[in-house]
Amino acid sequence: MRIGFLHSLIRKEEKLLLGELAKHDGVEVVMLDDRKMVFDLKSGPEVDVVLERCINHSRALHGLRLLENRGIRCVNSYEVANVCGDKLLTSLSLQEAGIPQPEVRIAFTEASALEALDDIGYPAVLKPAVGSWGRLLSKVNDRDAAESILEHKTILGSYHHSIFYIQEYVEKDGRDIRSFVVGDECIAAIYRDSAHWITNTARGARASNCPVTGEVAAISLAAARAVGGGILAVDLFETADGLVVNEVNYTMEFRNSIDTTGVNIPGRMVEYLVEGGR
Repeated sequence: MRIGFLHSLIRKEEKLLLGELAKHDGVEVVMLDDRKMVFDLKSGPEVDVVLERCINHSRALHGLRLLENRGIRCVNSYEVANVCGDKLLTSLSLQEAGIPQPEVRIAFTEASALEALDDIGYPAVLKPAVGSWGRLLSKVNDRDAAESILEHKTILGSYHHSIFYIQEYVEKDGRDIRSFVVGDECIAAIYRDSAHWITNTARGARASNCPVTGEVAAISLAAARAVGGGILAVDLFETADGLVVNEVNYTMEFRNSIDTTGVNIPGRMVEYLVEGGR
């Protein structure tokens, strides 16, 4: 079996995945560096499946589409990457599947965004529709702050920032949950605790084990199915009415979660890949 490893930099996660792939007899890894590859529209690498581990979303998205055009199975798929890489598309998929999430408003101008913020209530959270690692998020506490942030986004941001994704602020008592889904199983989960309102581990949050309860597993699997399934990380908020889905991530990071949970996450990912997604 020839497995294409579509990557950018080789971070700790990629090293762990390559180590797990090396344990499987009969598996040959073909390194596909997105910084060096040149695609045409008529041919592709001679591989049976590709594992996507790009850092750059646009490279991942276009690389997956080009590879799938040649009939190569990709994990995750182009469609999953497209949905998960855009918070608006993720929210629509969750809504269509009836999965609880924070209230969301979408606006295309500063004036309509201000109306949306007044409607959803302060504080609220402004997010770029495309982005990761908790960057460029804004907790907007009042209308004065909203006017300033919206003007900056409009003038200084890329076109992505002229699409205003506005989310209800959820008081989460300093933590959220990240669960890990591989195929049809929620294999592990962590709490992410921080004194800051942004609880990404990339921003310094502390990880601790979260039991995979029936509720955690059910909503995580439902969210994964809603965006197309595969290998996914689901971010959850605890509320008085139960768990709600904040985001779904398609190139999941797990370096802080293996020892924390006691689960060999890269091992489970590779098993899923080698077994054909079963």
